[in-house]
Amino acid sequence: VELKASNIDPSEEITYLYENQRNNFILPNKIAQLVDASKQTRAKFYMPALIYLGAEHGAAKQEALSLDWNDINFDFDGQGIIKLYRTKNKYERTEFMMPRTRKALLGWKNHLEFKRRKCNIQVINQDFVFCRLDGTPLKGFRSAWRTICQIAGLPDFHYHDLRHTFASNLLLSGSGIKDVKEMMGHKDISMTDRYAHINLQHRNNRQKQLAIHYDNGVR
Repeated sequence: VELKASNIDPSEEITYLYENQRNNFILPNKIAQLVDASKQTRAKFYMPALIYLGAEHGAAKQEALSLDWNDINFDFDGQGIIKLYRTKNKYERTEFMMPRTRKALLGWKNHLEFKRRKCNIQVINQDFVFCRLDGTPLKGFRSAWRTICQIAGLPDFHYHDLRHTFASNLLLSGSGIKDVKEMMGHKDISMTDRYAHINLQHRNNRQKQLAIHYDNGVR
């Protein structure tokens, strides 16, 4: 992988190919831009929750769209927990909810309930989190996503890139590869090793320890 100069935003077009997959990711300020952009569209009530599920929990599109309200406990330990399931590898993981994810999901839930009462809509399915007012599950959100990315200035950013964003920012914030493996729901550590080159904080700590070791050795 070719490293770019330090004065360039590391979130710009960082690519690392592995098994024909992308590994584009964005930093926190760009995540905020995506959320702000989503609030300028017709999808403003549900897209923030989808964005945070990807960026803060590493949810793939299938995981997010198949999410059931029964998979969420907003009150657990004052923080809430969420259960995510990947049909791709049949891996299930339960995590504490990040504050922004919890707030966005609650906002979407309250909006659904308000609109259903106001419009007296007969609900055929109460289970799916991301659905139409009658409970019919969303099949996708391609058009909304494309509009949001254009507004945010990220025309080549895919929803699955939020999963890479989650893994990359975990490493940049100090987590280790094994932590990322577990939180991403990878069964094989080789799938997680694709992110090893991003683990700058871990390497920085090791370099500081090495500097101390060298310094002590010449005294």
